[in-house]
Amino acid sequence: MTAPRIVALDHLRGAAVLGILIANLPGFALPIAAYFSPAAWGGTAPADVTAWALTYVLVEGKMRGLFAMLFGASMLLVIDRADARGGNGAALHLRRMATLFAIGCAHLYFVWSGDILSLYALVGCVALLFSAAPLRLLLFAAAACLLLALANGLAIASLGSAVERVFGRSTAADLAREIVAMRGGWRSNIAWRWYEEAGPFTAFLANGPETLAYMLLGMAGLRSGFLTGAWSRRRYAQVAAVALLTTLPIFALFAVHTIARDFDAHTIVLASFVVAPLLRPVTVAGYAALLLLTVREGRLAAAGRVALSNYLACSVAFTALFYGWGAGQFARWDRAALYLLLLPAWTAMLVWPRWWLTRFRHGPAEWLWRCAARGTWITLRRSSCERDAN
Repeated sequence: MTAPRIVALDHLRGAAVLGILIANLPGFALPIAAYFSPAAWGGTAPADVTAWALTYVLVEGKMRGLFAMLFGASMLLVIDRADARGGNGAALHLRRMATLFAIGCAHLYFVWSGDILSLYALVGCVALLFSAAPLRLLLFAAAACLLLALANGLAIASLGSAVERVFGRSTAADLAREIVAMRGGWRSNIAWRWYEEAGPFTAFLANGPETLAYMLLGMAGLRSGFLTGAWSRRRYAQVAAVALLTTLPIFALFAVHTIARDFDAHTIVLASFVVAPLLRPVTVAGYAALLLLTVREGRLAAAGRVALSNYLACSVAFTALFYGWGAGQFARWDRAALYLLLLPAWTAMLVWPRWWLTRFRHGPAEWLWRCAARGTWITLRRSSCERDAN
């Protein structure tokens, strides 16, 4: 018998996958240096700079952090439920991570370089070591991981000219090579990602500590009842108010400072990799608390049930728009104009899951992941009785 779903987790996951798209749009459409700096590409008109500032303050790293937090909570839920049924939760988890790593690598090399799935799979293997840890140890280990993330940020800041190439304006030659590759055919895209972009193990070294911190916080959030909606509305309101009113103004000050410094590369690294890792978990907790005040079994929760399918579908749709194998719009849009795509994209991400889930038990990508990880065929289509019940 299938265990009942926790609507609060689905609701949060749906919000996270919609929020991740906000951060990912420049990654789909613009050269990599432009992700952090409008000065690199994408326009420096007031609308473009405002779009960057709002994304930095409200979204950058925060939705990804919320997604990783929910990943940690879900992984613990899967392990605990498998153990309760008399199975081997740890073994099941490792098979799930191996399968997710394969899906992530296919996504990374054949679709888009901004993949997070392969990173989550690697970090998820490390997180397994903490699956039986008590609440205090989870919080202590998360704090230690955040300090490691801070050390990573300081190391990045000391890289010299490489900082300017990746986080600053880059060079005209580097930008031109990337644009030609992305506007080229599918083979050109794959070759660029293979030779020029960071692989999953490099991403693990750079982003693993912060990602692990979020997963551990997610495990703690499940254990404490915070992520399942078990706390009182008053406590959630207090957490949201304190967390967001404390951290978002600081992010706003760093946005203003970065603009005043004309998007100096070292200022960007300071804002996004040195200060942010210590503040983002608090912001993520605030967002989670705010969203938990609005939990209902609606379209957002349905989107969360098929979050993996939504995430992968966005990559396919937007690379089809921007890369040369599709419409070839890479580096042709101003930054602010990209966000006009959010409304149709979010509409699609919220509409199809409800239709799909009345007919099928899992999202298409979720079903593939389950079948591969469990090594067995799982019936996807709902029976007539199940459809009537829905």
